[in-house]
Amino acid sequence: MADMTLIKTRRMPPRRRGADRPGTRAQLLEAAGHVFAEKGFDRATGSEICERAGTNSAAVNYYFGGMEGLHAAVLDEAFGRLITLEKLKSAVAGKPDAKAKLEAIIGLAVDLLTGPIFSSWVLRVIGREFVAPSRAIEALIEKQGVPKLRILKGIVAELMGLPEDHPGVARGCLTLIAPCNMLLIADRRMLRRVFPNLYLSRDSAAAMARHLVDYAVAGLAAAGREARNQ
Repeated sequence: MADMTLIKTRRMPPRRRGADRPGTRAQLLEAAGHVFAEKGFDRATGSEICERAGTNSAAVNYYFGGMEGLHAAVLDEAFGRLITLEKLKSAVAGKPDAKAKLEAIIGLAVDLLTGPIFSSWVLRVIGREFVAPSRAIEALIEKQGVPKLRILKGIVAELMGLPEDHPGVARGCLTLIAPCNMLLIADRRMLRRVFPNLYLSRDSAAAMARHLVDYAVAGLAAAGREARNQ
């Protein structure tokens, strides 16, 4: 009887108080998002994140295997709240031409970046990765970034009348990505101070999207003509 009790005891590890409470993983992700946005990954601590999440200090290891795993999960969550590859594919599906596809993509991006998400931790975490990329971002770039860029390159190449591997197409992609990245990472108070009449809000999203599309289509067409005549 004593031996059986010993075996049962070994098979049942002690419960970590609060570690398996429903919703704990989501609370940790949200708390970590705020801490990483404020301090960056290098200065963040597991104890501060657990305190904000209302969990014990073992929760980070329990759910994510450590701080690097938590950071990777936060980045995955952040990018998942933006335009995923699946959303991008759905936006361009069935569109008749390259301009319509570009309108769909830019409309989706501007609508998102002028919505509630701009005041969340998501954009600040991603902004830090743009400035100082971590190892965790590499997998996301392969999974989401590279396939998205293939879609964009096809659209730009068609608008420019150039093959996808032409250097002009790469430059064209940069001119499209740059303003969206500005909306993604720039501090909105600074933008309002410099451009008080810019009106970055959900109400002005359609006008902003139209401007970016018109500017991009005209610029890409002109650059394509020049490249073909060289």
